[in-house]
Amino acid sequence: MNRPSQGTSAWIWLVCGVLLLASALNYMDRQTLSNLSPRILKAFEIDEAQYGLLEVVFGLAFAAGSIAFGFLADRVNIRWLYPAVLVAWSAVGFATGLVRNYEELFACRLLLGFFEAGHWPCALKTTQRLIPAERRTLGNSVLQSGTAIGAIVTPMIIKFMLTEDLDSWRSSFLWIGGLGMGWVALWLALIRGDELAPLGRDDQQQASGSFWSAILSREFLAVASMGLAITIAWQLFRAWLPLFLNRGRGYTESAMLDFNFAYHIATDIGCLSAGFATAYLFHCGFSASTARKITTAACALMAGVAVLIPWIPSGPALFGSMLLVGAGLLGMHPCFYAFSQELSARHQGKVTGLMNLMIWVISSPFQWVFGAFVKWTQNYDIAFAAAGVLPLLGAAIIWILWPRDHHQGNTGGAGS
Repeated sequence: MNRPSQGTSAWIWLVCGVLLLASALNYMDRQTLSNLSPRILKAFEIDEAQYGLLEVVFGLAFAAGSIAFGFLADRVNIRWLYPAVLVAWSAVGFATGLVRNYEELFACRLLLGFFEAGHWPCALKTTQRLIPAERRTLGNSVLQSGTAIGAIVTPMIIKFMLTEDLDSWRSSFLWIGGLGMGWVALWLALIRGDELAPLGRDDQQQASGSFWSAILSREFLAVASMGLAITIAWQLFRAWLPLFLNRGRGYTESAMLDFNFAYHIATDIGCLSAGFATAYLFHCGFSASTARKITTAACALMAGVAVLIPWIPSGPALFGSMLLVGAGLLGMHPCFYAFSQELSARHQGKVTGLMNLMIWVISSPFQWVFGAFVKWTQNYDIAFAAAGVLPLLGAAIIWILWPRDHHQGNTGGAGS
């Protein structure tokens, strides 16, 4: 079968599918620790505060990697940079299955955070160049939905791999870490030469702006603030949901993995629905920014259900509430990415890298704070309820600070 021609709609969406797979691999390597956290805490005899430090060092390394790979993405051909970082993080994920103590686990988590950060500048640079502005939120939804798919698949792989042997957790890291090699061959076969050249006049017009004008703008403050709010909330739920279910609410290890599986299905549905909803609102005549804002607000209200967690009993009510929270949290991300892609086309990598540096440096310590709070109070509910306020705050900030766009969707306005 012939490869779709460069620049065609089929080729663009095929590339988005490959980006989806990269996002899935990124989150499979990241989520393996979270899903195995009850076992690993026992194996290395560590407490919640020490586990929180593993997430802190991951986040700080992710911040450093964001700025490093952000600058590289503007200077190096992404055809080669992207597979290089994917191979690097896959190798670190594999090595995690071989660690002998907490210190080695700590080092692997640091390296994983650094190299996994390279995924986002490369992926967002790709969607910015390939996808016309009015369809970009939908493209970002496909890209972002891969994270949910990775999180869905991971607990099922782990459940299959685990045995009564306490050390059986290691095989999951080894198998998941080895999956990245197949993606590299697919990427190199699909992307050739300079096929990531910018598309569309709107991007060419944006490219005239300077790096400093982009990062000192009100729009940068709005997007960075929204990104910080949803990153803190999303990463806390990502890292602590298994322990919340297992230790906080008394679910068995098997039930916890099943619950985590369903939770991430909901996040995937929320992410894709956000993309389609924004495109629908755009075609109904709303301006691009207003369409994104409406979608962001709706998703924030869903995620805000988390503030009720202390009063929600275990069982179907908790199950349904957590599905809403997950769908809302991940649904906000493609809108966040689309807003960020409006800041600068020429400096997309650097702007994305700097923004992620700021977001992850500020957000990462919250993992330790969360762990220390739980260790002190023996209560996960209150901490999750506090996290539920953040997406509401993020949506409010983007509504207030992002300037109104009077260009109507049905006349071909700016991107969604």
